[in-house]
Order: sequence, then structure tokens, then C-alpha cells
Amino acid sequence: MSDKLVEARKIINEVDSQMAQLFVKRMRAAEMVYEHKKEFGLPILDPKREAAVIEKNTAQIEDDVLKGYYIDYLRHLMSISRAYQYRMQNGLKVAYSGVEGAFAHIAAGRIFPESNRISCRDFKAAYHSVVNGECDVVVLPIENSYAGEVGQTMDLIFSGSLFINGIYELEIHQNLLGAPEAKIEDIKKVTSHPQALAQCHDYITLKGFDAEEASNTAVAARLVAESNDLSLGAIASVETAEIYGLKVLEANINKSGENTTRFAVLSKVRANSPTFTSSVLMFTVKHEVGSLANAINIIGKHGYNMTALRSRPLKKHSWQYYFYIEIDGTIDTDNGAKMIDELNKVCNRLKVAGTFAPQAEI
Repeated sequence: MSDKLVEARKIINEVDSQMAQLFVKRMRAAEMVYEHKKEFGLPILDPKREAAVIEKNTAQIEDDVLKGYYIDYLRHLMSISRAYQYRMQNGLKVAYSGVEGAFAHIAAGRIFPESNRISCRDFKAAYHSVVNGECDVVVLPIENSYAGEVGQTMDLIFSGSLFINGIYELEIHQNLLGAPEAKIEDIKKVTSHPQALAQCHDYITLKGFDAEEASNTAVAARLVAESNDLSLGAIASVETAEIYGLKVLEANINKSGENTTRFAVLSKVRANSPTFTSSVLMFTVKHEVGSLANAINIIGKHGYNMTALRSRPLKKHSWQYYFYIEIDGTIDTDNGAKMIDELNKVCNRLKVAGTFAPQAEI
């Protein structure tokens, strides 16, 4: 055996020993990262953070050939770290409204793939399961591109104590589902959530189907599965069909191909991360001329761009409203603090409802 090979193996053994210790140290840090993400209701995968780590660390490698291999090494290492965090996440309890197969159930699974999803009877029950400590986070719809805002969720966020730590978009595809032996010609009546029926109104009319409302799309699918009625169809997702053993008789039957629902992740603590670039403000204004305009002007004066503005009626006060605003930027700066201070002077009630990073579709 040559002296060069002996020396090379000696170096590799020394480096491997050091890397084993550093690997354990890194994974312990991953545990700390996971605990932070669990506390604030954040997903394990953070693409922007991973890209930043790769860019920063590869800058230390001067050899262009080795740099490519090092990028592969980092990606594999971060994949292992995610897998370890997913294993820890098995205990994370994520509340959602509806039954297995509902779009909220699907969204919760895509945001938190290895979590324990907890079904709740309605939005309020799901929300308060986190308030009461029964679940760690809740996933609720806040807006649909077809039907607009989800008022129940907005009201819960405004009046409750939880914070938005993420907003994610789920593209909704409605499909005609039937029993495994059914054919399209067999279907006489369809059942689904009223919103899904409205989205597929043209298709239902074209086919001459009778329509019957259900509390949500997954409940409709379960009803079809349990009925053994070949003439009854459900309008729901492909995932729901798989769960209840139904057949997709026709896919993508909704009126508009652009049908997306935004889901918010809420937890007890308002998260703060360098990757967060947007904020949610909710407030009521004083009953004075120009109060809303003053609030909007203050936001603009401090350089914040509003990406959403909605109003909702106050439950206990007729003809009075609260406002929901999404802005580009966070308020955890001196400029943000000054804006909040000025808003407090023109608002009766002001709440920083959360911060988040705009996400692509899940």
C-alpha cells in the first residue's frame, strides 16, 4: 500500500470522525428549528431559507467542479434534516373544519405533510381547539377566487387571539364522482357544498342533473359511497374520490379554470422570520369624516403597499365595519412602529393579525 493512499485514508478517517460529531450537532440544531416552527405554526419546508444557505455556503468553495458536488451535498443534507423534522412533526396536531377529504383537510396535509390532522365540526370549533390547547395550529380558508372572502374565518381572526403565520393557495378542481360501477349516463342527481354547486352550475344544467346541498364536498362524497346508488353523484376533489373509493366520472367540471382558495395557518404566537415579507392589519376607525382615508394615507405615507383591502360588518354594531388589510412588508421596524403609533390615533381598535411569506400554490 502506497504512502499516498495511507495518508489519504488517514485524512478521510479524521474528517469523517469530525463530520460525525458535527452531523449530530447540526441535527440537534434542526431539533431547535423544528421546535420554533412548531411553536409558530410554520411549515418545515422553507425554500427561500434553503436557497440562501446554499448560496452562502457555496461561496466558500473556490473549485468550480467541487462547488457543484457541494451543492448536491447540501441539498441532500437539508433533505435529511427535513425528514428528521417531519418525524418529530408526527405529534403536531393540525385542526381543520370538515371531514377527511375536505379541501381544508387536503390543504392541511400539503402544508404539514406528516402531521396529525384533527377534524372539527366547523370553523369555530377548529379555531378554538388551538385557543384551548387541544391542537397546535389550525388551517382555515380565508378567501376563494370565485366566491370571495370567507366571512366566518375573518370574524374569528378579528375577534380572537390567534395570529396568522402563513397564507397558502390551493387550486380547486371540482370533479364529478360516482360509485365504482357508475357511468355518467347513470347520474340523475348530484350533491355537494353550495359553493361547489354554484361553481359547476353550467355543467349541472347542461347535464340536466338535480342538485342537492351538503355541508361540504367530502360529506357529499361519503354520502355517495354509503348510498350504493348509481344515480347519485358527488362534486368533489380527486383526493376525496380516492379516500371514499369513488370513481372520477368527469374531471375539472367547474365553470372557471381559475378557482383558488387561500388558506391561513394560525397559532397562538405571532411568528417573526427574515423570510416573512407581508403583514395583516385589522382595525376599526373612529366614526368621523375621512377616518378610513386617514388610515390608508398613513399606511401609504410609511411606504407600505396595500395588496388587499376588505370590510366586514361588526356583529354587535349595525352599519359599522372593521377592515382587513394585507401589506407588503413587516411592521417590526422603526418605520413600522411609527406607522402603528399613528394608526392608533385614528383607529378605535387596531390588531396586527400576523406576518407571513407569500407562497406559491400548495
